[in-house]
This record gives sequence, C-alpha cells and structure tokens, in this order.
Amino acid sequence: LAFVRSEGIVEPCAIRFVVDHVEAHAELGRTEEAEELLAWYEGNARRLERVSALAACARCRGLLAAAEGDLAEALGAHEKALGWHAEVDLPLDRGRTLLALGAAQRRAKRRREARETLEEALATFERIGAALWADRARAELRRISGRAATPGALTPAEARVAELVAEGKTNREAAAALFLSERTVEAHLSRVFGKLGVKHRTELARALLTRQTSGTAAPNTGDSPVSAGPVAP
Repeated sequence: LAFVRSEGIVEPCAIRFVVDHVEAHAELGRTEEAEELLAWYEGNARRLERVSALAACARCRGLLAAAEGDLAEALGAHEKALGWHAEVDLPLDRGRTLLALGAAQRRAKRRREARETLEEALATFERIGAALWADRARAELRRISGRAATPGALTPAEARVAELVAEGKTNREAAAALFLSERTVEAHLSRVFGKLGVKHRTELARALLTRQTSGTAAPNTGDSPVSAGPVAP
C-alpha cells in the first residue's frame, strides 16, 4: 500500500487489495484509518468510473456505518453496492456484499431477510469454491436466532447438484456447470441420496418432484448451519 501510494498508482482495478485493507481497519475498529484510505480509493474510482470499485466502496461505507452503529445507513450503502454489482459480473465481490448486508439485517432484527440474504451469499461462495468466505457466511447464519427450517431439507448447493443430476447430467458435467470439483459434487450427491432416501441417480427426479408437491423441498437445512443447535445472537 505504501508503495502504491508513493508511486501514484491510482487504477482501482489494479489495487483491489486496498478494499481488503479498508475492511480490516473497519473490523479492528480503526475507523479513521479506514475512512482516510477509503476516501482516496473511492475518489479514484469515481474519477475513473470503475463500477466494480464503486460497488466495493459502497460495501465499505456500509461496513463503517455498521461499525459505528448506524444500521440504517449501513443497509442503504449495501443496497447501493448491490446496484453497482448488477452492472458487472464479479460473483465473489457480490457475495461479500451479500454477507455484509445479511449481517446488518441480522443486527437490525430483520431475521427473515437476513436469513435469505446470507443463504444467497453462502450459495454464491459455494458455487465459486470460496471456502473461507463460505465459512464466514455459515458462521453468520448460525447467529440468527429463531426457528430453523425443516430438518432434512437440501442445502442450496445440494439442491443445485440434485437438479442437474436429475436432468441427466453426469457428475463431471454438473461440476463444470457449478464450478465445483467432481469430488465436491460426489459429496453433495451422497448427502442428497441420504436425505431423499434414494439409492440410484435415476430415482432423483421423482424424489425431487415428490418433495416439491409435498411442500418439503425448500433448500437450506439438514446439515446446513441454520439447522444446528441454538446459538446466542
């Protein structure tokens, strides 16, 4: 960071680590350092009209507002970030914003919205193989109090794998479509078989249809974080 600033490197897309630095300051409560660095980075993003950087800056604004207890401001900033994300396809960045938004919604006692937002973030991280970010999303989901969904339901990742396999795709094809490894697809499929009570992939389509018609197909529990034991918010 010192080198970049001393050399006058201002292209936001070339120095994305600045956003990580700002978020680290925010999490450590160093708001003044975070504000100064963010103002510099955001100024360059606006001047050069870099949409992805503006989205990240809006997320940082939301994180700083949340750190100072202004949840209304945080929610607005994160929603603004999602608007920017809609203009450029960067799943990891969007997932990070969803995670931050879900955390703010939880703190604002908007638990239903928080759960939906965090589940979307988790599904995004799982789809692109961002394991550590997926762990953070699961941890945040565990902090939501209230009734968990029906035990035995499929997680978002399991549901996606099941649907593709039910359509006739091989494990390799499903892995390619979801940007997962074949081993991960096999693991998901094994859990799906157990939850649906089937032994062969040819039985999947009928089992999924049965769940849908009986109203028990909503993904996101079973071994998902939401179905774990109660955790203090």
